[in-house]
This record gives sequence, C-alpha cells and structure tokens, in this order.
Amino acid sequence: QVQLVESGGGLVQAGGSLRLSCAASGRTFSNYAMGWFRQAPGKERVFVAAITWSGAMTYYADSVKGRFTVSRDNAKNTVYLQMNSLKPEDTAVYYCARANSGYYSGDYYSAGSYAYWGQGTQVTVSS
Repeated sequence: QVQLVESGGGLVQAGGSLRLSCAASGRTFSNYAMGWFRQAPGKERVFVAAITWSGAMTYYADSVKGRFTVSRDNAKNTVYLQMNSLKPEDTAVYYCARANSGYYSGDYYSAGSYAYWGQGTQVTVSS
C-alpha cells in the first residue's frame, strides 16, 4: 500500500515562502510522476504542479508559474513544492499525489491521472 504524507504547511504573510514536502512509502517511488493539487474552501481541487518520474520535466498551473517550484529527491522518496511570493489566494489545503502507473506520460494536469493521495497540509496566507 502506498502512503503519501505531506508536511510543511502553515501560516505565512503575503510575500513569504513555504516549502512543502511529501514523503512516499514504497521502493519504486522513482518510477512515478508526482503531482501537487490544492483545494480552497468551497472550491474544487485544482492542479498546482507536477514532475515526471525522471524529474526531467515539470508542469505548473498558470496561477503559480514563476513563483512555485516542484522538485524530487528519489533517494529520499520525497517530492517538494517550494512556494515563494505567496498570495492570500494561495490559501488552501495542498495535496500530493502519485501517478496511476509507472513511467507515466500523459495528462499531468488531471486529478484522474493520479491513484494515490496524501491527507493534505493546510497553507494559509494572510494579507
């Protein structure tokens, strides 16, 4: 069973930074693309960022491009989301997710491409 555990959320002022981490169980972490999604109160879960299994390619929502950076450390079975220049509209619960299949190459922006999800970590940005 795959388990994903996010950490690093918290309360930060607008313009500040946070780094989220997502630790994954299992020996084949390096075979899977990973994604980050977020869900604000009363809204649907939306795509934030993704990284391919090799780490060679990254993808971002337009709303975070240039401010957020996704990375991975396969030796530590961990994926990161560095968030800079945070805005109040970034306030949400952030979830990491693992792709449906190994060596996945497809629609990284769709929640349906991911089979396993973490429990989420709250990020609150004050104005």
